[in-house]
Amino acid sequence: MSMFPELRMRRLRSLKLIKETRLSKDELILPLFIDDNIARGKKPIESIPGQYRFSIEESVNEVAVARSLGIKSVLLFGIPAKKDEVGSESYNKNGVIQRAVRQIRAEVGDDVVIITDLCLCEYTTHGHCGLVENGKVKNDPTLEVLGRIAVSQAEAGADIVAPSGMMDGMVMAIRKALDEEGFIDTAIMSYAAKYNSALYGPFREAADSGYKFGDRSSYQMECANAREALHEVELDINEGADIVMVKPALFYLDIISRVRTRFDNVPLAAYNVSGEYTMMMAASEKGYLKKNEVMMEGLTAIKRAGADLIITYYAKEAAKLL
Repeated sequence: MSMFPELRMRRLRSLKLIKETRLSKDELILPLFIDDNIARGKKPIESIPGQYRFSIEESVNEVAVARSLGIKSVLLFGIPAKKDEVGSESYNKNGVIQRAVRQIRAEVGDDVVIITDLCLCEYTTHGHCGLVENGKVKNDPTLEVLGRIAVSQAEAGADIVAPSGMMDGMVMAIRKALDEEGFIDTAIMSYAAKYNSALYGPFREAADSGYKFGDRSSYQMECANAREALHEVELDINEGADIVMVKPALFYLDIISRVRTRFDNVPLAAYNVSGEYTMMMAASEKGYLKKNEVMMEGLTAIKRAGADLIITYYAKEAAKLL
């Protein structure tokens, strides 16, 4: 009998024929920060190397570039010119996101899927994701405001609204508000399992959304919890979410996998967040890692875990390689 193995796994590896998980440009979503304080052009974001805050005009150009690379979807975050306690600019029909959506739609057309972040943190003076009373974030009073924001974004032309505040009942409130105003085709991508992560620091600078007191542990999830994520996702699906999301992505691949296994009939997005991006960028700049290789390996890991859609600051660079 032969001393050598009959089945040699190396045969096909050496031919580079077999790849179980394949990334596609269609699955990439490019996040963009649109700043109403910038009259024209763009400004670099120090905490997220290679990323920028864009004027409304420049954001249109950036979306056009993304489309030319084969990226079909963008996720828009707004930085308003003024803030107040209740985040009123978030639902202003002439707010930064509403104007940006109209201009992108007018100049790029229907060839791009426009997703709008739906939250109060960028628009309030206190920086929390809900209305604040006596130093506490109030869930139920916030729901009516989220509905108003959703309607204003849908009126502007958003295809998908993406509530990110982790308020209980937010999907149901938003779906009701949209349907009552006739926006039955506007989809909801819910940040269903959003963890209270230490990886959001660079984003808070980018979106000017740092909180002025306390933290977000009362409404974002504890990082040690997995079963709770499944419960949160199930609640949002039952309330009418069209897409559910896990955030962050690379530190929570197990959660992505569990959600995919439990809820295989609902599209699943994952957010490759700013902290994950900046760590890889820093290591690449130091020469410890090869940027393109670690970028593609990380994105493949997110897809392999079960994500259908990946929000990533690497979208343009990955699209070029794909």
